[in-house]
Amino acid sequence: MKILVGLSGGVDSAVAAYLLKEQGHDVTCAFMRNWDSLANDDFSGNPTLNDPICPQEADYNDAAAAAEKLGLPLLRIDFIKEYWDDVFRTFLEEYRRGRTPNPDILCNRYIKFDSFMKFANAQGFETVATGHYAKNGIEDGRAVLMKADDRNKDQSYFLAEIRREVLDHVIFPLGSIDKPQVRKIAEELDLSIAKKKDSTGICFIGERHFRQFLSNYLPMKPGKILNISDGREVGRHQGVMYYTIGQRKGLDIGGIGPFFVIGKNVEKNELYVTDSSHEEWLYSDSCTIIDVNWLADRKLPLSCSAKFRYRQADNPVTIEMNPDGSLTASYPQLIRSVTPGQEAVIYDGDTVICGGKIDRIYRKGEDLQEKILSVFI
Repeated sequence: MKILVGLSGGVDSAVAAYLLKEQGHDVTCAFMRNWDSLANDDFSGNPTLNDPICPQEADYNDAAAAAEKLGLPLLRIDFIKEYWDDVFRTFLEEYRRGRTPNPDILCNRYIKFDSFMKFANAQGFETVATGHYAKNGIEDGRAVLMKADDRNKDQSYFLAEIRREVLDHVIFPLGSIDKPQVRKIAEELDLSIAKKKDSTGICFIGERHFRQFLSNYLPMKPGKILNISDGREVGRHQGVMYYTIGQRKGLDIGGIGPFFVIGKNVEKNELYVTDSSHEEWLYSDSCTIIDVNWLADRKLPLSCSAKFRYRQADNPVTIEMNPDGSLTASYPQLIRSVTPGQEAVIYDGDTVICGGKIDRIYRKGEDLQEKILSVFI
């Protein structure tokens, strides 16, 4: 099989390429360049290492060294315009609305499994592969997306927005092995990236001081932090878009505490918090999910599980369809910090059923965010 592998410069994608080559496939690698740090004037060298090479160029150098070591050809592709138009602008717009989007999910949908797939097809490749920790599955003759065996590294959450038809042309070689095995293989191959730290930064942009980076595009606008318990001002925020529901660290509130973010008013530029004595404001019992992307067929209503953020344990939920095509997920046991704008991913066992954007959260039938706002009117 002729396969184009997305080579990021990290250890996972390099080992994925090696495994496919060992299986006898005709493997070519490609590095995607999707962010121009110099043009966007947001990089001035690595402050820790005093390194004048921007992170993405360093990644390309690592990818080139890995491809050479594996004896595989490496292509270089620019998707800078596509990334800006389809990912970063949406990312900024959601933040302006006071929501907390996930750029990695947008990146997978529009870049890695859309623009990259189209490029691969134009070059004669019918199949692409990546170093994601996820598994390919089959149900009723159709491809489905499943959790990886390594549950600590499973990335199916980030893949829940890719188009269903893409699954017929994607391979995830790392679905059945764990991260220690991946590093062991890389060390045995003497790859220079065998011990390279996993990336935790924004997809394709790299690791940065997030608030400072975001302020290049959404200027800071300080305002009041108000305690819902008594309406008092307990601190000052640097811009409501920089905070997310449930956040505790980084509030810079002195004295008693801790405090947790429970809501925000973008128009009034106010951030709302609660102390630990009133944490019930953080808990909801249902939410609506919009812009649903279906990856497997199921009859509704359905008792299943959901993740409302990455690294969260699976939560038992019941989902049902609304007349407008949105979903309602119900969880009477209550879940903490379900956040509008973030991704809800629905699972039936190990199979990803669908993903969508959390729109509204409720408790006992009341819109929790509207109720919080009403306290301060």
